[in-house]
Amino acid sequence: MRTAVIVFPGSNCDRDLAVAFRNASGRPPEMIWHKETALPAGIDVIGIPGGFSFGDYLRCGAISARAPIMRAVADFAARGGYVLGICNGFQVLTEAGLLPGALMRNAGLKFVCKDVSLSVQTRNSAFTAGYDKGQHIRIPVAHHDGNYVADPAIVERLRGEDRIAFTYDDNPNGSVADIAGILSENRRVLGMMPHPERMADPTLGGADGAPLFRSLAEALVSS
Repeated sequence: MRTAVIVFPGSNCDRDLAVAFRNASGRPPEMIWHKETALPAGIDVIGIPGGFSFGDYLRCGAISARAPIMRAVADFAARGGYVLGICNGFQVLTEAGLLPGALMRNAGLKFVCKDVSLSVQTRNSAFTAGYDKGQHIRIPVAHHDGNYVADPAIVERLRGEDRIAFTYDDNPNGSVADIAGILSENRRVLGMMPHPERMADPTLGGADGAPLFRSLAEALVSS
């Protein structure tokens, strides 16, 4: 599995994500600066990390979604490449139109930073195949704008197409239908607010995030 991590001004989880990719694949990822216009040849997975890209000016992820490298990311996704957006990365994916809906200010109007319990809603993706459907996992969140919003028709479509990847057991931000992560139509783009890379090794206090990276690597080996 060859991976790449997109880095924007204000990204602060890029190295965490790089470590998780390296541990799952056995090779370090390419670190791609946002001003680049092309991806290295042979990349299998692109990660868009958490942080506060461009200071979260305008809307979270709005400026990053229009960075030069995002044209290449959109083309990569259109060709069936795997893309993982975490926290700010999820915001970037919605702003870029690669996933539906939007991330708004938390319902409590406060920054939330804590471990939360998630329910795995589907195994039908390379990202979630390492879990059992209905499994409860512990993953950290750290966000001020993690309130996922979408109109009822979009939510029903996500449900009907089995594209809700994770839900919150105790919703920390007001997200509609308790949604914590969603998949694209081709199931190769995952956006999620919780940080699996921060819970991917026992030395971090738990490894509930590790199966996400491991199952992704295994899917690429077997494909």
